[in-house]
Amino acid sequence: MALECYSDLNEMHIDFLREIGNIGSGRAATSLSQMLGKVVDIAIPDVGIVGYDEALDKLGGTASVMVGILLMIKIDLHGMLVFLLPEDVACNLINQLMLTDIHNHSEIDEMGFSAIQEMANIMSASFVNAISEMTGLTIDISPPSSTVDMLGSIMSVPAIHFAQMGDKLLYIKNDLEIAQRKTPANILLLPDAESLEKLMKSFGIEI
Repeated sequence: MALECYSDLNEMHIDFLREIGNIGSGRAATSLSQMLGKVVDIAIPDVGIVGYDEALDKLGGTASVMVGILLMIKIDLHGMLVFLLPEDVACNLINQLMLTDIHNHSEIDEMGFSAIQEMANIMSASFVNAISEMTGLTIDISPPSSTVDMLGSIMSVPAIHFAQMGDKLLYIKNDLEIAQRKTPANILLLPDAESLEKLMKSFGIEI
């Protein structure tokens, strides 16, 4: 049976996606650790199929100001990787990457955004390379685009992109821990229906 919406996934499928997210995110954390020169851990992914409003609540609330970095996944798999960084987390990462001292999003200049985009690009490449090695699928990513906005506005992009999947959102969400300090930075993997089927079938799991 072809997958038509995220609600068609069962608990076995969710467990599989949790493992995919765990391995990909672990590789991304290793890349960030090398960039920062600090230990970076990622918690076990929170994987779920929830309504759009519930997803926003889990991610910090509609009005939360975030730096969002979006990258498209392409070739054998299609979908979107989304990095959501609260304002203070984004500023802290830029300060560590560039040895600056900024405190809010209004101080993030072009170089700061470039640094965050490069971080997301390297982590995303590590993420999808891990999945590619596991599945034998060829996966690439688009150049990242970034914005500072309220969470509701940022998440409207994937909501529109995946509207054909119904009123539920599949998310694979991670929190980072940098130098033993919990950092509420989220990595979301949002594949389309055909890509979900390819992922499952690469491991002999039928939809």
